[in-house]
Amino acid sequence: MSQPTPPRVQPVEAAQSPETVPSRRQALKSAAVGAAALSAAPFVLAQKKTGIKWRMQTYAGAALGAHVIKPAIDAFNKAANGEMTIELYYADQLVPTGELVRAMQKGTLDAVQSDDDSMASPADVREFGGYFPFATRYSLDVPVLFNQFGLDKIWEESYAKVDNVTWLSAGAWDPCHFATRTPINKLADLKGKKIYTFPTAGQFLSRFGVVPVDLPYEDVVMALKTGELDGVAWSGITEDYTVGWADGTKYFLTNNISGAWIGHFFANTNSWKKVPPHLQALFRLAMDSSHYYRQHWYWGGEAELRVNGPKLKLTAIPDAEWATVEAEAVKFWDEKAKKTPTAAKVVAVFRKYNALMAKAGKPYRYG
Repeated sequence: MSQPTPPRVQPVEAAQSPETVPSRRQALKSAAVGAAALSAAPFVLAQKKTGIKWRMQTYAGAALGAHVIKPAIDAFNKAANGEMTIELYYADQLVPTGELVRAMQKGTLDAVQSDDDSMASPADVREFGGYFPFATRYSLDVPVLFNQFGLDKIWEESYAKVDNVTWLSAGAWDPCHFATRTPINKLADLKGKKIYTFPTAGQFLSRFGVVPVDLPYEDVVMALKTGELDGVAWSGITEDYTVGWADGTKYFLTNNISGAWIGHFFANTNSWKKVPPHLQALFRLAMDSSHYYRQHWYWGGEAELRVNGPKLKLTAIPDAEWATVEAEAVKFWDEKAKKTPTAAKVVAVFRKYNALMAKAGKPYRYG
């Protein structure tokens, strides 16, 4: 009678319990994932290190740009931590100021800081950027007009009709005064003066005999020193000192044709869409930081340099005579309002806002 075959006994180390199998499979799976991550790590790290690259040009030269834009962009680049970097260029470094929009549309520039007027914007709000005569009295008027009186929506709608350009934000700069080689004490003194100024401001000032002159921004200092220009109506006294115009002029007219320059940030639409939401939010914070910096830098500088600035002597046209300039501005507004439906809407906002400020009285309006 044959003996039964004994059962096969597996070594203890080879035995697998139901609890052991899943844990080992998980370990193998984790190892595979880890290996894949390690193999991909150089690519991922390279992507993070490179990040998004933007080229941005401002209307301002290097001396002015050090205040009106560079601190905000430096802060953005630091906070973005390599995910995005903005290379900043100053006036005319990559393209002339008058070609900023076309360069943005083509993607040569990803972003621009400028007013609509000096960059020859094709938008139907062009003439209201920069210094629209007597539209503002103080720098705080600008953010209120855009954030509480609807100019932001008008600008968004206007640039929505411009191919591949997105309007992002508006803010205030300094008031518009004359700095001249010879004194201005009455309106007649403006006649024949060759003045560097903005296109729309130049249209208005030509009614008083001013000869508007268009030059590259960086050529203005030399043109003042050589007499090619008699003066500038481009800024307040802070900018005159900062960019060297106070070295080519001797007098500063305290009457102004605008209380604050209206300027903006723009982006190439395709470039803006590629920026993830958290970096878009960061860039908006950077723009707000730029707006805030200018509010106090210009406001303090205008007072300090009028009182203690050693280079420019203050002059003034009597209020009664200057009132004729303000009256002419009302006619100028009426003419512009008739040009397009958008122009009519903008002028209506200016009228409504300034009427409110006048009724509010001090400190919103004096006189």
